[in-house]
Amino acid sequence: KDPYFGQFCLSSHPFGVSLLPVVIRIVLFFFFLPQCKFNFFVFCRRTDVNSVTNWNAPLVWEGTFDPVVIDDIYKRMDPRVAVVVFAVGKYTRFLKGFLESSEKYFLVDFRVTYYIFTDNEKDVPKIRLGEGRKVSVVTVPSAMRWQDVVLGRMKWIRNEADYLFMMDIDSVFHNHFGAESLSQLSAVLHRGYYKNTNRDKFPYERRPESKAYIPAGEGDYYYTAAVWGGYLEEMYKLVRYCYEQSEEDAKNKIEAVWQEESHLNRYLLYNKPTKVLSPEYLWSDYDQIPSDIKVVRVSQLVKNYAEVRPNGGH
Repeated sequence: KDPYFGQFCLSSHPFGVSLLPVVIRIVLFFFFLPQCKFNFFVFCRRTDVNSVTNWNAPLVWEGTFDPVVIDDIYKRMDPRVAVVVFAVGKYTRFLKGFLESSEKYFLVDFRVTYYIFTDNEKDVPKIRLGEGRKVSVVTVPSAMRWQDVVLGRMKWIRNEADYLFMMDIDSVFHNHFGAESLSQLSAVLHRGYYKNTNRDKFPYERRPESKAYIPAGEGDYYYTAAVWGGYLEEMYKLVRYCYEQSEEDAKNKIEAVWQEESHLNRYLLYNKPTKVLSPEYLWSDYDQIPSDIKVVRVSQLVKNYAEVRPNGGH
């Protein structure tokens, strides 16, 4: 199991690393310092939010984990993490802020490769990177669909990464985004629908003609498509699913209401994420920060969509 809230695999891990020495270390820590408020198992419990889903997956908020301990556990496994971003057209202007802030906050001291898919390689800035971190630029036609590109490139990314994150480039990191985010399949709650919203009010695709259709009365959460991640093989299956379902919709002359986000939400309804990340992991500069959001880890930037997107709009 994922090393979160003491759920340890004692003998093996996908990377072939035994966690038993780590478990012994934490158990000894717990035994000798049972009242320590920084103990991994009792660290800062919160009562104002749900910290577990109804299928018993962790729901990650600030104050529900010890970032030092979790990062230390994962660093011993030395995972390779790929981050895929698209910066085509005028979106290359967001690369500098994304990369510089990521180097400050995203999986610091882990091995990370940024795969930048762009139609203008000369606009990719030179950023000082930490040890074990690199940028790989992939030139793509500006009109090519991202699913086509990622599916084609995942064959060789498979040999270079254990985890993969898909992220929107028009975002900036503001706080720690660490190993607590890693799991077989991690999804982020959409900031607009994570509380006080009945599932029947979620902006799911409601037309039965679409492959993204979710009927009324069904659904757990509404997830954003701007940040999602997991084991590389799980991400490959998810990207392929979104691609194939979008292709089927196109043949039937229909497009899901929120494109790939609609297909993502249908997939995650029937293939539950193994970890759900709170809206801390993708907020927006457009919105005020409510009291239950103790930290904003990533935030989407305010921008003129009509100016940066060829066809304008959201």
